Amino acid sequence: MALKVLIVDDSQIMRDVMQKFLAGFDLEIAGTARDGEEAIKLFRDIHPDIVTLDITMPRIDGLAALKEMKKIRPEAQVMIVSAINDKSVVLKALDAGAALFINKPVSAEAVKTAITKLLSQRQP
Repeated sequence: MALKVLIVDDSQIMRDVMQKFLAGFDLEIAGTARDGEEAIKLFRDIHPDIVTLDITMPRIDGLAALKEMKKIRPEAQVMIVSAINDKSVVLKALDAGAALFINKPVSAEAVKTAITKLLSQRQP
């Protein structure tokens, strides 16, 4: 059974790009969200295994959404995908439970490498 993925970004273009980049993996895109509030609701409903999460979004930002997601389902793997290149923000995300952090603009190769790493870290 394919792992479920939730893609969260306020940019429709980025959501589409991430879907395209993840298409080569045995993953089910179970949902997409445009902000942290929508992401938390979907997270509760679909129980994704993997989340790609932007940080800078309206209503609820990615760091707050990440913290809430980890309370709900700590085993979910969250990959931050953000244009923020501030070391303190990266550390905050990792401390809050993010598995990986990749910078925008993303390339197909960067996403492939990150997803391969996430999949190799999954518990059997």
